[in-house]
Parts: sequence; C-alpha cells; structure tokens
Amino acid sequence: MKILLKNATLLHEKSPFHNQIKDVLIDDGILTQIEDQIEINYDQVINLKDLHISSGWFDPNVSFGEPGFEERETLENGLLTAAKSGFTHIVLNPDTEPVINTHADVSHLVQTTAHQTTKLHISTVLSAAGEGKQMASLFDLQNAGAVAFGDYKRAYTNPNLLRIALDYSQSFDGLIQAYPMDQSLSDKGHMHEGLISTNLGLKGIPSIAETAILARDLQLLEYTQGKLHIPLISCATSVDLVRVAKKKGLNVSCGVGIPHLVYTDENLMDFNSDFKIFPPLRTAADQRALKEGLLDGTIDMVSSMHHPINPELKNLEFISAHSGSIGLEAAFVVLQNHFPLEKVISFLTRGKKRFTIETPPFELGTKADLSLFNPNGSSVFTDQQIHSTSKNCMFVGTPIKGSVYGCIRGERLQLNA
Repeated sequence: MKILLKNATLLHEKSPFHNQIKDVLIDDGILTQIEDQIEINYDQVINLKDLHISSGWFDPNVSFGEPGFEERETLENGLLTAAKSGFTHIVLNPDTEPVINTHADVSHLVQTTAHQTTKLHISTVLSAAGEGKQMASLFDLQNAGAVAFGDYKRAYTNPNLLRIALDYSQSFDGLIQAYPMDQSLSDKGHMHEGLISTNLGLKGIPSIAETAILARDLQLLEYTQGKLHIPLISCATSVDLVRVAKKKGLNVSCGVGIPHLVYTDENLMDFNSDFKIFPPLRTAADQRALKEGLLDGTIDMVSSMHHPINPELKNLEFISAHSGSIGLEAAFVVLQNHFPLEKVISFLTRGKKRFTIETPPFELGTKADLSLFNPNGSSVFTDQQIHSTSKNCMFVGTPIKGSVYGCIRGERLQLNA
C-alpha cells in the first residue's frame, strides 16, 4: 500500500529535513521518498491543512479496563482512541482484573492487539498477583513481552521486595517501577493537603506521603545500583530528590502527569470530581517546579494519565468519586497551550528508549512511525473530541491550541474522521 503525505512540515531535530515542507511517500510501511514534490500513483493521499508530522508519540502510563472492566474501555477502543490522538506507542498499566502477572496474560495482550495502529506495550505487576508479598516471575514476563514491572499506584510496604527486585532485574536489564505514596500518610485523603483542603473541609494527602517513600526508594536504588522508573511525581521536593539522584549517577527516570502541569489544587474548589486524580493536583509552586524539572531534563517524560472510570463510580459527590481522568485526546492540544511546539514534541516522543521501544530515524528505508497534526488554531476542548467510552475528562472546557489528525505506524494508518 502506498500512502502519500502532501506538503507536510517535518519536525525531527536529528533529520536533515527538520522544519522543511516535503511530500513523503510510505510504501508498504517504509519511508521510500522525501521530496519537494512527488508525482506517483498511490493508494491513499493525505493532504490536510497545515499538516505537520513528527516521530510517533508515546505515553508511558495508560489505563483502559480490559480485562475485567470492559465497561470502562475495551482494548480495541482504547487503542483506537490512542491512535486518533496521535500516539503510536503506549504502555498499559496492570490495573486490570485479574492483574497482568503471568506469561499467558502478556502474550495474549500482545497477540490480540498486534493489528492495531497504536502499539501496545505491557507493564506487569512486580509482586505475584499484585499483593506486595512475593516477587512475580519477572524474567519470564519480560520474555513474554513485558517492558516494565510495578504494582500500579501502590508503594512497596516491604522495602526488601523492592531491593530484591532491583538486584535481580539487573541480570536481564529489567525496568522496575515504583509508585511513591505512603498509604498511612495518604489514607482516606481526597486532594492535596494544604490551605484549600482545609477551607473545603476535606482530608488531604500531604506531599510528604510521596517524598518519604521516594527518598527511601532512591536509597534502595543507590544501594543496589539497579534500574528504577518513578511513573508519576507531583511535588517540588520530589523533583529535587530525583535531581540529586541523577547527579549521583543513579539509573533513575521519572514522569509527570500532564494534569499536574496544567492544573493545581485550586481547580478542586467547586468539588468537580473530574479533577480528582492520584497523585493529587498540588500547589502552584509544585506546578512551577514540575515544569522546570521537565524543561531541564530532571523529569524524563510526560503522561496523559489516561484512566477511564465508569460514570456510576465517577459522577458522585466528591469524597465518594473514584480518582482518575481520561487524557489521551487532549494531551497534545493542552500541552501546546503551555509550551512551545518543539518542546511539546520533545515531551511526547522522549522516554521510549527507557522502555526499550525503538524509535526509527526519519530517513529513507526506515519504518514509518509518525504522528500527524496541525499545531495552529486556538479553541476550547469539548466532549465532542472525546473518543473514549468513558467521559470522565478534566480537560473539557480547557483552552487548547492545534489539532491532531492521527498517526501512521508501518502499514497501519488511523485518521480522525
């Protein structure tokens, strides 16, 4: 199949075609021509207003529902949503029922989604059945296709489990994930602990609930010299802790949620449960520190924190509502309203290597792995732009810039209708 992209602005800093307008021919999934004008018979032409293309976008922290919570989101529709949102690669969290913790679980998910435009990568639990007691068969899980291991949004109450995992995984270069949140300090909290939570009369989650566990986990990393990824940090002290760890030469990476770059705890003042997420939105000072950490490289990657929740669990009074918001559809257009275009592309494409995901160079003879978008035009995000089954989205009503056309990965193409 021959796909011709007409008059596309190419954004790829390592390519000689960076910031140039070219015609691009993709033949059977391979970049075969990049010219000012290409005149050739084709199967499909993509000639869209102000078309821009970049390396395919990546989200390292996505939840759907299947298996176990298909009413929230199926794998098929979730991956379709990701593709329409410009993402060619995502890492699926193991917050399923049952949790993803066997060779068969991983193999099944990889095989059943192989036909999708967006490539599904799997993070499994680190402990058997996600119970935090005994380490799962990590090497076997990696052989099945898992790219990381971590008990989703649960800190390891037994630090020896994390120590052993960091030691053991070095034998096969496995990536261990740790979610820093002390359950005793955060128990029954609904938002960031501070002036606003006090004024609202809500039990808060203090920053130290995150930083105390993070400091411990980084000490374990220093002791073992393993490989650790912190999927989500939310406060200024966490940025400082990671920055110091990196200066020590520790093999650590971390991510930040796009919501934490855009909103603060002030957005919860009207008790809108769509803004109830975990870790919670924190203060404007924390937000500034997270942005600075992202810009200086302390924070390695961003995530939409896409987490569908069915309405009977979300559309409740604030204290009863489950945490989580969808965000794949809004990721690019919201980031664009806060950062320059080239920074946004950098944020959305970096981090793949950490999960051993190949990033093809933008040159002839390589596999197509591209996001398609228009960076121009301002509007407001609406629920009409949501492709997910669940509609729990904090970004509705948020000012946005640009639009997403879709993506191409190999021979697979997905465009917004």
